[in-house]
Amino acid sequence: MRIRELIQLVSAEVAQGVYEDVEIAGGYTSDLLSDVMGHAKAKEVLITIQAHRNTVAVAGLVGMPAIVICNARPIPEEMISAAREENIAILRTELSQYEVSGLLWSALSAEKSA
Repeated sequence: MRIRELIQLVSAEVAQGVYEDVEIAGGYTSDLLSDVMGHAKAKEVLITIQAHRNTVAVAGLVGMPAIVICNARPIPEEMISAAREENIAILRTELSQYEVSGLLWSALSAEKSA
């Protein structure tokens, strides 16, 4: 699955669209950025409600190509600007973290089975 497919899967709005449409290896759901730094892996998508610049810094450090902001939370311009500099997609959805995580897990599991 690529980022463009994730956008459709979670009915997301693209808040920051300057990114490379890479293959997604998985997802990591957390609002605690130190947890993300310690456990997330490159090519995973960060699923969170933490909409601020530090979220982008952590995603960039880990090598995450996209951040999904859940519950339709507002995204500050400074986060969008930081993500543009890092080529990290910022997606916003009305879905909860639980829903996005489940949809992504199901879709990636189906791909592996095919």
